[in-house]
Parts: sequence; structure tokens; C-alpha cells
Amino acid sequence: MALVDGRPKNAPELKTVQSIEVSKYLGTWHEIARYPSSFEKGCPKATANYQLAQNGDITVVNTCYYNDGKVKAFKADAKVIKGSNNTKLAVNFAPIPLPKGNGNYWVIYVDKDYQHAIVASPNGNFMWFLARNEEISKSQLNEMLLAAKSQLFDTDKLEIIGKISENN
Repeated sequence: MALVDGRPKNAPELKTVQSIEVSKYLGTWHEIARYPSSFEKGCPKATANYQLAQNGDITVVNTCYYNDGKVKAFKADAKVIKGSNNTKLAVNFAPIPLPKGNGNYWVIYVDKDYQHAIVASPNGNFMWFLARNEEISKSQLNEMLLAAKSQLFDTDKLEIIGKISENN
């Protein structure tokens, strides 16, 4: 599956949140929506778990739950990009190190209680709406959609995979 062009080529540089308190961000996040990608093809339910590694980096385990009952987990190492106030991560699922740079996972939205977040790649090809619970309210989804649109993301390309309740 080809990468999605999620933002116009001439869009201003993606803006992250001001800062992330790592201890509040750690733990399990459920995917609510995402841009389609080849590595998540056929995965109707997914989680991402962030834990602090002994060396101070972050270990990420993405888990896919398939309809047939199969579960696959993919482990990655993540390094916080210096000077980003913990808002930019270089996440590597392969044994080949990522090139030096500004990271590939940027936190562009998080609510004050660290219950909902949006992570995106700076090139606009990847985006995930994450939540601590498998279900979010329609109003929370709308808030996240507005946050993504404010950065010129094409939200029509999102796959909604989480549960959306009509309750606020």
C-alpha cells in the first residue's frame, strides 16, 4: 500500500505540542483512527505501549489484534529528540538505525489529562489518533479532527478503527 500524502507539500512545518511529561505519556494507547499503511494492513484493532527502558530511552510495543484471534506484537526502540521537550521521537522498528534528524513520531496533540493524543510523521504520511480507552466520544473525536485539520492534515483519509460513542 502506498504512503498517504496527508498534508500539502507546501504546508508549514508540523507543530508539536509544547511539551510532553513522559511519565504521563507512558502506558497503553488504543488506536482510534489512522492513515492506512502497509504495516497495519488487515489489522482491525491495535495498541501501542510505551515503557521507559533501563537506558532512559523508550520501548514501544505495537500490538495488532486480528479478527481471527491472532495477535502480533512489534517492538521498537524510541529516542527522544534533544531539545524537543519530549514531543519528538525517533522510533525504529528495524535493526537498522534511523538516520540522524528530527524524529519520525511527533506528538501534535494531547489533552491535559493524557487520555487522547495524535502522533504524526513530520512529512504527513502517517498519523494516529490514540486514546487510553478503546472507545472515545464523538465530541472527543471531533476535537482531534479539528486539531489535525488545523495542521492541514486531510482527515478524510483516516481509517476509524476505534469505537466512537454518541455520549460526551
